[in-house]
Amino acid sequence: MSYAILSKEDLAERVHSVRVRAEGIARRARAGQFVILRLDERGERFPLTLCDWDSREGWIRLVFQVVGRSTAKLSRMEAGEEILDLVGPLGRPTEIDRFGHVVCVGGGVGIAAIYPICREMRRAGNRVTGIIGARTAGLLILEEEMTEVTDRLLVTTDDGSKGLSGRVTWALEQVLKEEGADLVMAIGPAVMMKFASAVTREFGVPTKVSLNSIMLDGTGMCGTCRCEVDGKTRFACVDGPEFDGHLVDWNLLLARLDQYLEEEEIARNMPL
Repeated sequence: MSYAILSKEDLAERVHSVRVRAEGIARRARAGQFVILRLDERGERFPLTLCDWDSREGWIRLVFQVVGRSTAKLSRMEAGEEILDLVGPLGRPTEIDRFGHVVCVGGGVGIAAIYPICREMRRAGNRVTGIIGARTAGLLILEEEMTEVTDRLLVTTDDGSKGLSGRVTWALEQVLKEEGADLVMAIGPAVMMKFASAVTREFGVPTKVSLNSIMLDGTGMCGTCRCEVDGKTRFACVDGPEFDGHLVDWNLLLARLDQYLEEEEIARNMPL
């Protein structure tokens, strides 16, 4: 079975969106889950979080940033082309319940992953405050979509080119000071999630993060995505990807993310 690309959209510099025909995945997808792709026979397996899906029409939406060889190759594919392998939905879905005031923080392409969580949290009766951020205005994505699934949306840019000037963690701190929160969800670069968790710890607010560990098979067999949570080894693919941000060993996670930088650079420089 192959999976046809139905449409493609360029969202920002090196950030793209594709809708892919995947009826089985679309029927079972839930917020917080992901899929693993292999573009062709010689391709590597790589994970992407589900941004959106339609169970009736049978498609899923994936948003990705070009960071390596496989994402670069996917960015060059067009509507009508087919992805060889697509496995999912994988991972434990987000716990959706009526918590009260839920603050959802998305940084960079993490905005795509936080979007369905905001939607489902609001449908469950929560008041949802969204905070999204990027380095500059040209890299912000899904602002209109996020406005539709939140009660209030704060936009930040590191350089002040749009919205509040500063990082999402600054805006998060202000919201917690002024309004408090019953739950914080944070998804984005590992450094951002680390510091968001540090902010919420000061206020005693429960915090969930989605770990972007290096991943291979997505079924817990290979152990590539292992991380340490509350002093215990966990696998992001089957135990997560969401964990208590206050219990994650962030220094170990960051070190593991840098483990294959030399090999990744070699792969990036190879012809597609």
